[in-house]
Amino acid sequence: MRALKAALIVAVLVVTTTPAWSSTGTATLTAGSLSFTAPATIAFSATLTGLDQTASASQALDVADATGSGTGWKLQATSTAFCTSGNVHCLANAATTVQSPGPTVACDASSTCTTATNGVSYPYTLPAATSAPAATTFFNAAAASGLGKQTVTATFTVAIPANTYAGTYNSIWTYSLASAP
Repeated sequence: MRALKAALIVAVLVVTTTPAWSSTGTATLTAGSLSFTAPATIAFSATLTGLDQTASASQALDVADATGSGTGWKLQATSTAFCTSGNVHCLANAATTVQSPGPTVACDASSTCTTATNGVSYPYTLPAATSAPAATTFFNAAAASGLGKQTVTATFTVAIPANTYAGTYNSIWTYSLASAP
């Protein structure tokens, strides 16, 4: 019996004196890129009524900030004026706006993003002229926001005066995305 007790005590001592091991884990995360996609077209339609009116359409831009920098970013836009063929009839250069409260933003499916904190004031007027003027910022992500994939959806409104001629009016819109708010 004494031999059995001694063997158990030795066994317990052997088990409890086994040293613990530790290791260090390392995760190397390489910066990705800042990119976006926008639909190729935006379409407005209205029936002239003899009164001033507006037409609205939404445009969704998908922004991917995989830089891991937290620097923030800005979406800028410019356009040519809405004109008929040959620029015979044009809407006002300030005809296109984004009204308050401004664009919405939401994380894309399967993306745990930090939604953009926007600092742009609204209403925003899309720059326009016969030749597109300098682009201006219509939405931004402040520092430490806008990380991951998210969709920024802006509702643009076009002012149509009562004296507008019927016809098809075209405008070329140019968007850009840049780092820093």
